[in-house]
Amino acid sequence: MPLAAGIRVAALRRRSEKRGSASPRTIAGVLVLTRAQTEALLEPDALRRAVAAAMADVSAGRASMPARIAAVVSERDALLAAMPAYLPGLGGLAAKLVTLFPGNAGTALPTHQAVVIVFDAANGQPLALVDGTSITAARTAAGSALSVELLARADSRVLAILGTGVQAMAHAQAVVRVRAFAEVRVAGRDPAKAAAVAAELHRRLGIDVVPTGGFAQACRGADVVCATTHSADPVVLRQNLDPGVHVASVGYNTAGREVDSATVADALVVVESRDAVLAAPPSGSNDLRMPIEEGIITADHIHAEIGELVSGTRLGRSSAEQITLYKSVGVAAQDVAAAAMVLAAARAAGTGVEIDL
Repeated sequence: MPLAAGIRVAALRRRSEKRGSASPRTIAGVLVLTRAQTEALLEPDALRRAVAAAMADVSAGRASMPARIAAVVSERDALLAAMPAYLPGLGGLAAKLVTLFPGNAGTALPTHQAVVIVFDAANGQPLALVDGTSITAARTAAGSALSVELLARADSRVLAILGTGVQAMAHAQAVVRVRAFAEVRVAGRDPAKAAAVAAELHRRLGIDVVPTGGFAQACRGADVVCATTHSADPVVLRQNLDPGVHVASVGYNTAGREVDSATVADALVVVESRDAVLAAPPSGSNDLRMPIEEGIITADHIHAEIGELVSGTRLGRSSAEQITLYKSVGVAAQDVAAAAMVLAAARAAGTGVEIDL
């Protein structure tokens, strides 16, 4: 399997474990990893490969990944979602609890906050409590970077980042690893924030990063567009896209969408999971559900799951002029793959604190 090779999580299980043993394992403590520790263990290229392996398992039907469910905090336009999954190929069994509080934008708190609990797939024992906020940001960006690796033109040079939040920063840093971009553009509703993000990315990436006058200006002439907003009104408009562009959209808003119907209709559409994007909220994507409801496309317009591109069972871009769109809603398999990778690295490095519950 092309991109899935080499992903292993044997370190998740203690070396003394024997599946056929008649004696139960000794109950041990739970490893707790802080956000700083988790972030330090999320190596971007390894994470992208782990996400690729996870998505290949999902598309091949090897994973167990029920639809996301959520408790809605209506007075805050917020929610608490539960996202469990099991990946037999990685031996990963975990669940993420994540909150989405859009009102946190511009405050000291991120809009998405989460924890991931990792369990032993052999006996169900809790193994670790890992920061899920950093995992959510990193695995989402890794998924988009994977889509760029598989779908963007090899000669892509201009990257547009739409948004100025955590995902904007994460996407820029992940996507530049798979294409040799000469210019990165940043656009947001607040020009001051766009300028600040551009300056910080320039410092981190060492390439030209410029704030633009708005979403339309950022998109025109871009080879890759990463939409990372919470906008209920489309920020990716077909009229602003050049032939051959690749769009990665990760924005989620139950009140609307960030990609317009014309873009979806003209694009080769790739998703994480057909079931996930077509499901009702809080799982599905309005970016795809709305044009279906409008009669502009049907569900068959979805060309492939990204795991099918990873395994080679479906092909991607067919011409240099083709517009491609990766629509992400965020799936639990990616969280499990990331958490499994982090836990294995933590065990190897002796990182974290073990506590008894």
